[in-house]
Amino acid sequence: MTDPLYPQATPAVSARRKKLAPKIDSAFAEFSKAVFEDGALPGKTKQLIAVAVAHVTQCPYCIKGHTKLASRAGATDEEIMESIWVAAEMRAGGAYAHSTLALDVLKGHEHHA
Repeated sequence: MTDPLYPQATPAVSARRKKLAPKIDSAFAEFSKAVFEDGALPGKTKQLIAVAVAHVTQCPYCIKGHTKLASRAGATDEEIMESIWVAAEMRAGGAYAHSTLALDVLKGHEHHA
């Protein structure tokens, strides 16, 4: 049997993480709770943002967790998929925008067919 690329997140893993750095673990949990509470943005919107960001950072744990949380917060499947498309556009847009750097390097080196 081969080991999975990403081990499953389990309560045992969470407990170990907390045992190794309890104060920091607790502070992170409180920070996370505060971030996702309703505020200027409703929690559902924040979870949709998290789904998009998770796809940009390509964190499988975040993708699964925040997709589930967005759904629980009332996001539709269509809203979740649109947030993923926003992430895809932003990744593509970043490559497109940064082509300015390559074009700047190539300035004066135009090749003519």
